[in-house]
Amino acid sequence: MTERQAPVALSDLDRNIINALQGGFPLTDTPYADVAATLGISEAALLDRLKEMLATRVLTRFGPMFQVERMGGRFVLAAMAVPESRFEAVNAQVNALPEVAHNYRRDHAFNMWFVLATETPGGIDAAIARIEAETELPVYPFPKLKEYFVEMKLKA
Repeated sequence: MTERQAPVALSDLDRNIINALQGGFPLTDTPYADVAATLGISEAALLDRLKEMLATRVLTRFGPMFQVERMGGRFVLAAMAVPESRFEAVNAQVNALPEVAHNYRRDHAFNMWFVLATETPGGIDAAIARIEAETELPVYPFPKLKEYFVEMKLKA
């Protein structure tokens, strides 16, 4: 894992793009052109800004959020206490699994936190068993008890 990125100053346009793309994404034949029109820019300019924000890691992901449980799957937040001397190797092992949605390093006894998402409820237990077998370290799952929706809107 890399060190934390220094904060980036966002332009008003980038803030407006981030706000416009949260919720209510148009389900049309030309969604990016439609969003761009509301922002007063071209579709190409919108796509260029998105690519740049992803490349510079202002955004780490851009895509839909699915309710995996409604589709028969399951997801959990999981943590591991990884010895510092093994952190990079374990990180590579964990990230190689298709069930791992994202992985974060934390300054804590549990220094690796990641989200597991599977197509079936039993897939979580199988993924955890695989990680534990491959890394020889315990995985601590934290299943969702209650769901909250947090929307981030940036002041322009």
